[in-house]
Amino acid sequence: METAINNRYDFIYLFDVQDGNPNGDPDAGNLPRVDPETGEGLVSDVCLKRKVRNFVQIVKGGERLYDIFIKEKAVLNNLIADAHKQEGVKDIKEKGDKTEAARQWMCRNFYDIRTFGAVLSTGENAGQVRGPIQFTFARSISPIVTAEHSITRMAVATEDEAKKQSGDNRTMGRKFTVPYGLYKANGFISAHLAAQTGFNEDDLNLFWDSLKNMFDHDHSAARGMMNARKLIVFKHSTALGNASAHSLFGLMKVQLKDDQRPPRSFDDYIVTIDKDKLPEGVEVLDMI
Repeated sequence: METAINNRYDFIYLFDVQDGNPNGDPDAGNLPRVDPETGEGLVSDVCLKRKVRNFVQIVKGGERLYDIFIKEKAVLNNLIADAHKQEGVKDIKEKGDKTEAARQWMCRNFYDIRTFGAVLSTGENAGQVRGPIQFTFARSISPIVTAEHSITRMAVATEDEAKKQSGDNRTMGRKFTVPYGLYKANGFISAHLAAQTGFNEDDLNLFWDSLKNMFDHDHSAARGMMNARKLIVFKHSTALGNASAHSLFGLMKVQLKDDQRPPRSFDDYIVTIDKDKLPEGVEVLDMI
């Protein structure tokens, strides 16, 4: 494998939703997540990581070195146990050395472990991995409004339901959508942690491709229209970085063109980056 990346990165990711539910809240009947005090919409970091994992599965198809650890129907302890059966791991006698060898094997073979990290001590111990890439929750630029829609289905689930309806065979349901929301998530990539997991330039390019394209392969009736709108990357010339993340994030402004009208498209916003205030040793990359 290639050597790990040796530059720190910080990035800003803008995406939007139209007439859909970007991330349902199971604690609120699957309503779109929202900050109850500000009315701003939320999308969890876990949701975004799931979409990255799904995209990598589509692109790599379980290819060696690009398997996904956290995936549908996975039995995690079985996967950890498999690591302990590998050549170069199973014959190690010292417990700590065997745990470390199993951890390295998991990082080498599972893309999401060397990218996002994982807890690998739930069965046979393979340690814990801190991933080099982390997201914040995405938060909408403007407050959102949740719309509730009644929907009908021209069928029933059981014969008993059909008898109760005298053959009408209709069922009612509800659907919750956000008419429009533009969301912003901040992200961080640590060269120090990348060295520990083996996260390399190919992995990084695959991650950028995921952010650019993952919504095109994640359509569903619930999510409506979702699109990646902006990916602004701040590349530091050193592993430790040349400026604080918050100062770099503050260089980008997202403002409504008309704050008297509710936004209904990305065109209702202006996105600007003050490149004149970019610190020395930091390069800005406009990837979308």
